[in-house]
Order: sequence, then C-alpha cells, then structure tokens
Amino acid sequence: MTDRITRKTFIRRAAASGSILTVPGLLAACGGGGGGGGGSTTTHQLAKTLHFSNWTLYMDTDKKNHTFPSLVAFQKKYGTHVAYVEDINDNAGFYNSKLRPPLSRGQSTGRDIVVLTDNDRYLGLMLKQGWAEKLDKSAIPNMKNLIDVQKHPSFDPHRDYTLPWQSGMTGIAYNDTLTDPVLSIDELLENPKLKGKITVLNDIGDAMTLVMLANGDDPAHVTDKTWNAAFARIKKASDNGQIRAFTGNDYATSLANGDLAAAMSWSGDISQIGNKHIHWNVPKDGGAIWTDNMLIPKGGDVYTASVYMNYVYDPKVQGLMEAGDPKRNITGIYYIPPVKGAGVWAKKFNPPIAENPLIFPTAATLSQVHIFDNAALNNEKYLTEWNNLISG
Repeated sequence: MTDRITRKTFIRRAAASGSILTVPGLLAACGGGGGGGGGSTTTHQLAKTLHFSNWTLYMDTDKKNHTFPSLVAFQKKYGTHVAYVEDINDNAGFYNSKLRPPLSRGQSTGRDIVVLTDNDRYLGLMLKQGWAEKLDKSAIPNMKNLIDVQKHPSFDPHRDYTLPWQSGMTGIAYNDTLTDPVLSIDELLENPKLKGKITVLNDIGDAMTLVMLANGDDPAHVTDKTWNAAFARIKKASDNGQIRAFTGNDYATSLANGDLAAAMSWSGDISQIGNKHIHWNVPKDGGAIWTDNMLIPKGGDVYTASVYMNYVYDPKVQGLMEAGDPKRNITGIYYIPPVKGAGVWAKKFNPPIAENPLIFPTAATLSQVHIFDNAALNNEKYLTEWNNLISG
C-alpha cells in the first residue's frame, strides 16, 4: 500500500522523538510565534502559529515534497502556521516528560494540541488535574460530524475537553515468512517456536485486554482475580524469554525488517506497512479498540486549536487525511476516522483504502473488539505491578 509505517514510531526520520516537521516556510520551535507559549486565550483571534504534538507518522503526507497537505491547506485557508512536532512515542513517556513537569508548576507546555489515548490513564489524569482547557465549541460547528459512538465517553461525557483524532484496533501481526499464522494469544505467548521472536505492547489497556479475553474474562470489568490471571500469563512469558521486549510502536521497525516473527500490534500500522508477508488479525478470542484524542493543555490557544479541530472535522478534509490521494502523491493516516462522511470522500480520493476493513471496519469486526476498564487504569496496585514488569 505504502512504505509509511506506524502511527507512532518507525524511526526512519532521525530520532523522531525530537524531530520537528513543518509546513514550508514555518519556523518550527515550540513557544515561538504564536499559541502555546503563554496563557490561554479565548478571544476569537487566530494565533500566528499553532503548536501541535502528535504521534509519529500520524498525518497525511506528500512523500515527494516532504509536506503535510492538510496542514499546508489549513495554513493557506487561515493564515496560521502549524508547528507540527512528532514527539509522542507512548502516553506515559510524553506525559511524564513533556506535560506534567510544566503543568505541575503552573506553566504552559508550549503546545496548543496534544494527542493522548483513552485506554491509558494519562488522558484521564490531564482532566482530573484540571490541566486541560475547555474547547471553544462555538468555533467547532463541524463537531456535529462526530460519529455517534464517540459522543459520550466516560472520561469526557459531553466532549467538553477532547475530540477524537483517530481510532485503532489492537491485535496480532505476524510475518508469514517466519512463522505459521498466529491467530491467538495462546499461540503468541506459548508457542515454543516463537520464543524470543515476539513483542508485547507496553500499554496496559492493549496487552491486558487481549490476554483477559484469551482467558475468557471481561476486560471492561476488571477484578483482582482477572487481573492476577492475565498478569501472571504475561509475566511468565516474559520471565521464560517468550517475549523479547515490551514496546511502544517501535515494534514496527523490527516487524517490517523481518527481525520479529509476530507482535501485539495496532491495525493502522499494518495497513501502512504494505508488506504482503505481514498480516494482522483480531485474535480469535477478541481484540482491543482505542481512540487517540486531541486535547488543549492548560495555557494553549483555545480558539486557534478549536478552529483547527473544526477544520479536520470537515468530512472532505478527513477523507483526504485518512485515505490519501495517489494521484497527488499523498499517503493517508490509515486509521479509523471519527468523522461521519469521511468514508464517502475517501472513496473519491483512494477507493482501495476506503474498502480496507482495517480502516473502515465492518460491524462484524467491531463486534470483536473491546474497551479496557477505565477504573483499572487508575488502580495503583495494578499500575505498580505493570510498570515493574515492563521496566524490569
């Protein structure tokens, strides 16, 4: 399909965690030239610069010209530059290094939009701590295009602080040149032929959802019993060397170059790899679904950020962002869009992508994926055990 890989980090561009990618003519330096550097603003005046932190390779891209077409078009339409920074590899690392330190001191993060995931605790922490600005809904009339299932999440029931960026599913990917099909968590964690050749995701919501489902338990209602059973399985596989490593999306590099036989992985990554030997599936006992959400950190430019959110909630813009346009050398994001009508426009830009069930999943596929218990994400006992495991 394309050689672009991962929503988060195929570190093809030097040290992506620190790299800054810009719209032509833009000086990309957080805190300079506009929003994000000072106090929040609710005046209806666009800043000269919108500072936007996102996961790696999570924006439509013109590979030939090394630009982001939707950001170029936004700049042309509104006159606001976008300092677009790909500095998120995982929620915990970004929150603890980029968000919590300045916000806990009452300082701005230098960012107007950040993207955090709903199956990890850090999005909820931002809201609980009062470290998020309310959206200016008067500037987001296109919010009406938000798909129904995303309108009232438990962490933000009225979408006062967040809007979905994209959604994805967590399942298993395998390389058919290195292994037979890996279709279950039992195979992934217990097949001796895969020892040392697999990775497991380091997010609790991803890994524990898949293992709980394999155990016959409900990840949406976690108990000590179901937690202990799933945790013990993962720990055993780690201790005996079945699991090579716990990863963010840096698994994709190894999977793409044939260094891994199989991995817990995100659906959109595999859509983007475009390698006919790499396959992705919802495990036979079920997979996970999650959503990355845009949020304005305290001190960000509320109006400018809200205008940008309105822009990407235009179905035509979302369709192009999602599917890309081969005629114009544009590759898309290739995750599940949260905007009604995006699929109609995606068909016009790139029909094969619009027909990809990992990007526009069927009702049958969606019935197989589950959301992790939000309360478990804030259970200190679980968090301590998990962090000790993945850092050991």
